[in-house]
Amino acid sequence: MTTPNTTPHAQIIPGKGLGFIILGASLHNVLTRVKSYPQTYPAIDLAYSSTDPLRKPVVLQLPSNGLRLRFDGPDQRLRLIEVLDFARVNLVYKNQDVVKGGKSAEQPVSSHGPSFRHVYNRLFGPSYPGEYVPPVDQSPYGTYVLSYPGIAFSFPLQHSAWSDQCDFVALLSSSAALPATSMSIFQGSSWPEVRAKLFTQQPQYPRSSALIGKSRDSLADELEEWHILGAGKIQDLIADFGPPDAIYRKNDRRISIHRATGGGDLGTSPGRGMDIPDVDHSSTNSLTDESDDDLATFNAGDPTSLPAECFMNYFHHGFDAFISYPTTPGPAFPASDLPDPSPPPPSAQLTVTKIVLHGNVPGSYPFNRHRRSRWLLPLDNSREPLTSESPYDEISERLRATWKGTYANPTEERALQRPMVLNRGWGDSPESSVEFLGGWEESTGKGPRTGADGQDGGLGNTELFGFPGLLFEVLKNGAVSCLTVY
Repeated sequence: MTTPNTTPHAQIIPGKGLGFIILGASLHNVLTRVKSYPQTYPAIDLAYSSTDPLRKPVVLQLPSNGLRLRFDGPDQRLRLIEVLDFARVNLVYKNQDVVKGGKSAEQPVSSHGPSFRHVYNRLFGPSYPGEYVPPVDQSPYGTYVLSYPGIAFSFPLQHSAWSDQCDFVALLSSSAALPATSMSIFQGSSWPEVRAKLFTQQPQYPRSSALIGKSRDSLADELEEWHILGAGKIQDLIADFGPPDAIYRKNDRRISIHRATGGGDLGTSPGRGMDIPDVDHSSTNSLTDESDDDLATFNAGDPTSLPAECFMNYFHHGFDAFISYPTTPGPAFPASDLPDPSPPPPSAQLTVTKIVLHGNVPGSYPFNRHRRSRWLLPLDNSREPLTSESPYDEISERLRATWKGTYANPTEERALQRPMVLNRGWGDSPESSVEFLGGWEESTGKGPRTGADGQDGGLGNTELFGFPGLLFEVLKNGAVSCLTVY
């Protein structure tokens, strides 16, 4: 008989977490840490909606460890920790084992957890009456959920023994109840109180476990949401976010052939900055020897130590910044009261010319290289702003209406709204991991973007759509995988 895989002792902290797994942590943070211990966590299953991955919950299951972790879709933050198999995880609460005893001839290892008496008398103490859930099939057992602040246990209970008039302590202490089959850790005073708002309430703890218990003076604040105002509004990266996680020097200019500039009907409207910027999705290639060398020589207090034209990668903040010589930012939105920016004077000082916001969409090729970055696009005051969770069809419709009338002619509008196909999945080297398939003129952009599995057929294909100052990378299911602001 094979002994089940077990994790080291995991300390239960009701309302906060289990061991290093903390409520409110980002999917990127948890998944990165779990993947760094393959011997402890040999199996990782990720479940998500292929058609709506940004609004429906994402479930991370660790079957060899008896754990299931539930994250909300929009922000990808941990909302619920569930223990489904008590035999595969060593649980401790205030230096007491949650499951008494161990494997023996009389008591073989099973998925059953602590008895009601052990929970009630030894671990957590008295509690208000819980909830009884009748069986949904022909099973003779229903489920009694005993809830404490931040933690709850599920006990199988004989349906024939249940009555609203029964003393629940006596009933669960009797032979009619079996040991707990699952345990849940959540943020809230009780499971009934928190159930309806589990995925929408504001998390108490940060996305990164590195921030817990640390002074705000020693670590950069978390980014909650980007507000994209147009006209090239840019922040001071070093002061606000600290040194980058990595630096990538190379700039892939293969897309520059598709710039919609020059003479003829494809010429851009005056003053509208309709050029499509060079694209380098640097997260694909950032972990190279060259990146490590650049990061080692980078001095956060001396921006001149940066190599010319490089990407600064902030994986834990969810974005990259392209550092280059000053260029004219994208124009202001027509309905805003901001003026179009003027061309900058010639300068040798490096500046931020692009911000790349990563969506961390489950199923996408660059999934889990960055944590999810959320953004807000307020086009005017009369309607709700577009968000990082908006389907691209809605984004496209709104942006087309916003910029309607600013194109030189219908031919220019059609040319600039045709997508380019981007492939991330070919090749095994940094140089070949991104391929551009066709041009703006070779794809009509018509028809559904959802394949049989809602994804990209294994190739990692996405489409690029450009608007003034904005470049969207879109999956076949309509989810925005990446937004470049320039």
